[in-house]
Amino acid sequence: MPGSHSAKDIHKQIICSTPPACSSRAAAFTELQPLMANPDPPTERDDSPVDRDPEQPGPRNQQRARACFLKALSYFSGDMKVFGKWMERQFFLLQLLDWVLRGAAQVMFVNNPLSGLIIFAGLILQNYWWALNGFVGTLFATISALILQQNRGAIASGLYGYNGILVGLLMAVFSDKGDWYWWLLLPNIFLSMMCPIVSSALASINSRWDLPVFTLPFNILVCLHIVATGHYNHYFPQVLIQPRTELPNITWADIDVSRLFMSVPVGVGQVYGCDNPWTGGIFIISLFISSPITCAHAVLGSAVGMVSGLALAAPFGDIYFGLWGYNCVLACIAIGGMFYALTWQVHLLAIACAFFCAYLGSAIANMMSTFGLPSCTWPFCLSALTFLLLTTGISTIYKLPLAKVTYPEKNLRYYWKLKKQEKIQMADKERIESEEEQKQVKEEMMVNEKDQLRQKLERLEEQRSAGEASDDKDEETRVKSHPPAVKLLGTEDIRHNDLTQVTVADSV
Repeated sequence: MPGSHSAKDIHKQIICSTPPACSSRAAAFTELQPLMANPDPPTERDDSPVDRDPEQPGPRNQQRARACFLKALSYFSGDMKVFGKWMERQFFLLQLLDWVLRGAAQVMFVNNPLSGLIIFAGLILQNYWWALNGFVGTLFATISALILQQNRGAIASGLYGYNGILVGLLMAVFSDKGDWYWWLLLPNIFLSMMCPIVSSALASINSRWDLPVFTLPFNILVCLHIVATGHYNHYFPQVLIQPRTELPNITWADIDVSRLFMSVPVGVGQVYGCDNPWTGGIFIISLFISSPITCAHAVLGSAVGMVSGLALAAPFGDIYFGLWGYNCVLACIAIGGMFYALTWQVHLLAIACAFFCAYLGSAIANMMSTFGLPSCTWPFCLSALTFLLLTTGISTIYKLPLAKVTYPEKNLRYYWKLKKQEKIQMADKERIESEEEQKQVKEEMMVNEKDQLRQKLERLEEQRSAGEASDDKDEETRVKSHPPAVKLLGTEDIRHNDLTQVTVADSV
């Protein structure tokens, strides 16, 4: 019948449109799948020698020279990783010296033995006795960490020595006995060996929020020593610290501009308790060797402290002496690329932290002077910890995990690599979503085609059934409309039978 052949063709089309596909369109989609999985397929130009670019030795030589320069620079800048690996194969005393030098530099967040050596040179320029106490404090703090079996990687990075050098230096600075009072080495050694204990205890608390301990052990132990001894002590008398009781005489005409500018390197030197501008300049050079970003933020922080002292009507002598700068130096370094990946937003945040630290430093100095105590680096610790606990929706203000913190340049490379991976992941996610959407659209199209074919098949089946019904009705109508032909046919049969009987009878 006319409808049966069309129904078979439609069934065949439905079967061919379902996966696995047997039509040319499905085969073409199957062939395109490898290209969809690889967004950068090879082109014909890559294989043709005509379209290939000629070799350019100039850029390659520049890249090779740049790589050699960066490799040579890494031998003495940054964290001197190659030197550290070489030092692991040396004998113990040489390793211990490397750890002590790194501990001296870690006060400025620098993990570089060359910077530590230059810093000790600056301390010797300032005062031999102070330099000796600083070296003893760093040495015994490191030895104490070894005895307590602290993390060897942290010891090798100097993280257990920097509080020791500050304890040794500031005990010598605040001692009222003057230089070369050898008995001072006894409390120096004892309190320096306490530094790893206090550091480990504080780290167990701060690690819950992924925060460093900074110089909190130094602040605690030096204040403990000063309170325990005081100014009126036979063996270890301290410098008398008293609050200001009268209004300072500030006349802008008396300001010394040259000393005001010299207060910037002096503020950097006051991180180690040094008031010599040449010593501060040596410290700046040591920072520049390891990290130019750290050096820039150290100078910027000291300048912010100087400006803040002028804005808060501080005595000019305190500003010249660098007392307004050293906490701001540490705060600006910590926020400006050390624990945050450096962006222009983070740079502004570091400046804000330095101003906040200067304001907080004035408040803490006034408060602690009533108890005869110096402010030490309490303002830096409190302000930096406050800014590290900051929560913000700005994606460019990214706080680095404490385990990934090295030095600002390397931190920045880690941040760029992380952002690049995020972009790749986002692109892959968008590509997968687009592929899924395309797949859904194709599935919907196939479903719609199937529905249309089924509807067409149903209509053809209905037409076929309707045609069969109409044929049956026509046949019935034709039979009913011709009954005499049937009766005549019966009469002829009877006559034929009678004739046959008569013929048989005659023959008999």
